[in-house]
Amino acid sequence: MANLHDMIEGVQDALGNLTPTPVVLQEESTAYDLKTRLEWGEPALSIIDIREHEAFNRERITGAMSMPMEQLAEMKSTLQPTRDLYIYGDTDEQAHTAAEMLRAANFKAVTHVMGGLDAWHEIGGPTEGVQEDDTYPSASAFNVVSRLKTEHDVQAAGKSQHAN
Repeated sequence: MANLHDMIEGVQDALGNLTPTPVVLQEESTAYDLKTRLEWGEPALSIIDIREHEAFNRERITGAMSMPMEQLAEMKSTLQPTRDLYIYGDTDEQAHTAAEMLRAANFKAVTHVMGGLDAWHEIGGPTEGVQEDDTYPSASAFNVVSRLKTEHDVQAAGKSQHAN
């Protein structure tokens, strides 16, 4: 009789990718990696925005916490060292520096999101913040069919980019 491990692998092969596989964080992640993980509802992650408070208040990745670079050293005590941390900032270099700082402080799973908020916009990731002007969305923003098609195209492009 097959052992339990072989039976589980057989079931997983038969079912395909219905459940997420645990993520092993690399030093760099794409916005698509983060969005995929959020869509699967995977727990135990934090999104850290290291930009200035004004930029954070204006717009941020939904659910991100504000920890500006100059305050990161004091605020890191509020984070759990075993929690997966996704860092983004104004530049990849800034985010990489913040990630290295956290790794040096014994945080186990830290990655920076390449491209930051701009990359997040490109894949249609949700944002929140204060809208400073009175511009209204275009008529196409209310066209659900068009938005679903755009979302599908963005996800397909992200998957092909991620596969490379």
